[in-house]
Amino acid sequence: MLLREVSYARPGTLEEAVALLAEYDGARALAGGQTLLNVMKQRAASPDVLVDLAGLDELRTISVSGSVLEIGAMTTLTSLIGSSEVEVTRPILAEVAATVADVQVRNRGTLGGNICVNDPTNHFPPLLVALDASMTVVGVDGERVVSAEEFFVGVFETTVREGELLTKIAVPAGSKGTGDGMTGVTLGAHGTYVANAVASVVDGAWRIALGCVAAVPVRATAVEDALSGKEIDEGSVRAAVEGVGATLDPPSDVHASADYRRSLAETSIVRAVLQAHDRARG
Repeated sequence: MLLREVSYARPGTLEEAVALLAEYDGARALAGGQTLLNVMKQRAASPDVLVDLAGLDELRTISVSGSVLEIGAMTTLTSLIGSSEVEVTRPILAEVAATVADVQVRNRGTLGGNICVNDPTNHFPPLLVALDASMTVVGVDGERVVSAEEFFVGVFETTVREGELLTKIAVPAGSKGTGDGMTGVTLGAHGTYVANAVASVVDGAWRIALGCVAAVPVRATAVEDALSGKEIDEGSVRAAVEGVGATLDPPSDVHASADYRRSLAETSIVRAVLQAHDRARG
């Protein structure tokens, strides 16, 4: 289906982009366009103005500031995969980016676009929650920093308001004693997830997030508490995870029943925790 008529703007500065988004009620930011343009073709979204961010090089940077990895929202997944800063500080980001869709999508798709869509089956929302990331959101009234857990608020919804723009994702840099793991079941080798889990351990303290079991990533805090500071082996992890599925209320669809997702969630947590533990040990 063809796109309906839409106005187009390509700002040269961040300030201009924010001003355009604030000026027009029906304005939408265009990042890689891998989701938005397809949604527009299906008439599921009909913005009046597209504000193309492709000219904002300041949103494509990847840098390390102290103990924080800072990633511009317009950074493509291909750039994540090839970044030496990511490889040294938090390689799980590149590892996950390499599993998204295909080369064409990774060349155009951006990290900011992926998380702003907040499709529950997307790879990065649960990953960023587990990594304790934070997002910088800019509007005409200034900027604010939001934790990943607060950023995702519903299916296809985030805390970014009308007239605002996500500009940066900040992730604590890993160090000795840090390990991250992400596992799950996908629809094909590079498809979206049916269910997944991300586990991150820093000096014995765990953060675990589940994807595809709710509208937003779900923290497995009971498992985190059971594992933090403890000796980790397969038996102890399975014991900590037992019963987690019963606390979840995932959807049923053509790909999996709710019960199957509950089972997958438990299995994915075990595998992600063991993967992260092995990596933390070097």
